[in-house]
Amino acid sequence: MADKLKFALALALVAAGVVGFYLLSEQALVLRVLSVLAGLGAGIAVSWYSEAGRRFVGFARESVTETKKVVWPSRKETVQTTGMVFAFVVVMAIFLWLTDKSLEWVLYDLVLGWR
Repeated sequence: MADKLKFALALALVAAGVVGFYLLSEQALVLRVLSVLAGLGAGIAVSWYSEAGRRFVGFARESVTETKKVVWPSRKETVQTTGMVFAFVVVMAIFLWLTDKSLEWVLYDLVLGWR
C-alpha cells in the first residue's frame, strides 16, 4: 500500500510540474521548463524509494549489462546486409509490378475486353 501511495505522489509531482508550466505562461520559458524539470525530478526521487522503483533500477542495470554482451556487426557486415535488403526490395517491386500488369492484362483485355 505504501508503494502505491509513493507512486501516486510521484505522479502528482510530475503533474504539478506540468501544471506549473502552464500556470507560469506569463513567465520566461526558462522558468517554465525548470518547473517541469523540478516536478519530474521530484517524481523520480519519490518513486526511487518504492519497490517498483528499485526493481526498475535493477532492470535498467541488467539491461546495460546485457547490451554490453551483444556482438555488434562490423561495418562490412552491415553494408552487405543493407545491400541484400535493397536488392530484395527491388526484386519484389519488379515482381509485384509484373504481377499487377499481368492481372491487368488478363482482366481488362481478355476477360472484359475493355481495351
